[in-house]
Amino acid sequence: MWRFVAASVAGTSHIAAGKPCQDFCLAGEHISPSGQPLLYMFVADGAGSASHGGDGAELATQVLKEFVVRRHSSLGFALNEGLAIDCLQAVQERIADFAGWQELTVRDCACTLLGVFSSPEGTLVFQIGDGGVVVDFGRGLEAASVPMTGEYANMTNFVTDEDADSILLTKFFLEKAYQIALFSDGVQRLALKMATHTPHEPFFAPFFKTLAT
Repeated sequence: MWRFVAASVAGTSHIAAGKPCQDFCLAGEHISPSGQPLLYMFVADGAGSASHGGDGAELATQVLKEFVVRRHSSLGFALNEGLAIDCLQAVQERIADFAGWQELTVRDCACTLLGVFSSPEGTLVFQIGDGGVVVDFGRGLEAASVPMTGEYANMTNFVTDEDADSILLTKFFLEKAYQIALFSDGVQRLALKMATHTPHEPFFAPFFKTLAT
């Protein structure tokens, strides 16, 4: 029922420094045993200050896909804040296991995380860190989430933070989204009008037009 694309590429600063891309993303649709469709979309960006941030980001997206397919296949699946918290905890547990195997700290695998689930019953958005989510429920584009900033410039929050549970942003909408875009900080200044935290529509218009065809 959904058309979706997902891609990650190294930014100019990474290319100049000879560093690999540390962003990972996944998008897909899962049909429950009762025939209910669920769109899932995830974006994770490894912290530049973390030695294995890219590994953390890759793990985060993979864990969330496995988690939501398993949860959506079970009885009692619900789109609510509790689901977002469970997603975060699943990511934290997998990163902690990976860090232990590799003799790293969890901070070495720090990453941001954005996620969206959408179905006929509604749309759930969750985020920790920078980047953003733009949605269209039939009223035009609106920012469902905007970049989180830390105490100082160029700081943000990560899934590995000790207080990540309390920082996690969740929003639930009683509508199915018609258009959705998730993005990391690499394009957030192109995708958003930062002063007003509203979508920059000329950035999205050609993207959604091409995708619709």
